[in-house]
Amino acid sequence: MGGIVVPYCTGSGHTRRLAELVAEGAGGAALIDVEAMGEADWARIAAAEAVIFGAPTYMGGPAAGFKAFMDASGDLWLDQGWKDKVAAGFTVATFPAGDKLSTLAQLAVFAAQHGMVWVGQAEIGAPARKEGGAVNGAGFWLGLAATSSRDKTRLIDEADAETARRFGARVAGAARRWARGLM
Repeated sequence: MGGIVVPYCTGSGHTRRLAELVAEGAGGAALIDVEAMGEADWARIAAAEAVIFGAPTYMGGPAAGFKAFMDASGDLWLDQGWKDKVAAGFTVATFPAGDKLSTLAQLAVFAAQHGMVWVGQAEIGAPARKEGGAVNGAGFWLGLAATSSRDKTRLIDEADAETARRFGARVAGAARRWARGLM
């Protein structure tokens, strides 16, 4: 199988939309809704070269549906079944800060416990680089952090959408380099 998978959970659709954008940037990664997983989905994660975790931030951490997925991976942890896979994470919340860093930290620790290799954000936009536009406008570096759009027909505003596509591409590039032994 190989490739890149994006296990995520969503509440009102914002995280799913962000997952779609990350997958697009990664060159068509497979989406896995962790609240509807079956054995084939677990096998797909096991076969993947890279895993990009996604969860909305609720009450200062990943939503309960994603936490249940994390807890369900305990047997895999014991055998280090995901060891040396490239990993990354993203989240979305209502507020620009919204305690999203807490969720990203929990996702990074989760990946570290599984022996995975974490990839953070590398996009520098305004105000540091005007030519960078509005990408990564909030300046999150541990992973991708977006803010829910007030326009519910869009779910994710264009600056965060572009950041998501670039983040997916970054993870895909890191996975290729890691697979070639160049990292």
